Amino acid sequence: MTKPQLSAQDRSKRAAAERAVGEIRDGMVVGLGSGSTAEFAVEALAARIAQGLRVAAIPTSEKTASLARRLGVPLTGFADHRRIDVAIDGADQVERGTLTLVKGLGGALLREKIVASASGRLIIVVDETKLVGRLGGQTPLPVEIVPFGWQTVLDRLMAIGCLPSLRLAGEQPFVTDGGNYIADCLIAEITDPASWEARLSAMVGVVETGLFIGLASEIVVGRSAGVEVIETTRSRRSGPG
Repeated sequence: MTKPQLSAQDRSKRAAAERAVGEIRDGMVVGLGSGSTAEFAVEALAARIAQGLRVAAIPTSEKTASLARRLGVPLTGFADHRRIDVAIDGADQVERGTLTLVKGLGGALLREKIVASASGRLIIVVDETKLVGRLGGQTPLPVEIVPFGWQTVLDRLMAIGCLPSLRLAGEQPFVTDGGNYIADCLIAEITDPASWEARLSAMVGVVETGLFIGLASEIVVGRSAGVEVIETTRSRRSGPG
């Protein structure tokens, strides 16, 4: 059966994902992100494993775990490995000047942030449409919240200037792998991500936010003309350990 032809955007994502997976070395513990771009990375990693690469991976979602198992990627967990050498994930927005991220439209932001925080390097793979001058606008900021009293949390979010909406799966609330809900918050312009992160994190009922500040080591951007790598001050080469 012939596979459907990829769009130009997906071809850019796949090229960037393959470039990121090229950074993985034998013996590493690898964090696997969630979403369409991360799926390309899992496929590229599986191809390298088939050629003899030896790694163990910690997935950020059940969907990623299922794909990894199907493709023959060995999985592990934090019970066996407290430290991740390299994590590869996507992003919904990347602010050009700071490389601060908005993540979570795929619904796995809590696990993604746990993996990112435990990683020596976090490589973010995006296509060029995800690079923005300022976070916010038409892309909502996902905020993971507890199910109990979610209505009151949305009221609090509204009071500080968000336009929140409860994410749905059909007619029922979308439930994360952690058993929580997600409020998608429209914010015209996130001019001070650290301030927003502090205010949201301090709110009763909020579990985690989709703001990833100072976590990305490098951004691998798939463009129509090729792949660009943007390194940050956090970027460093990390070996197995």
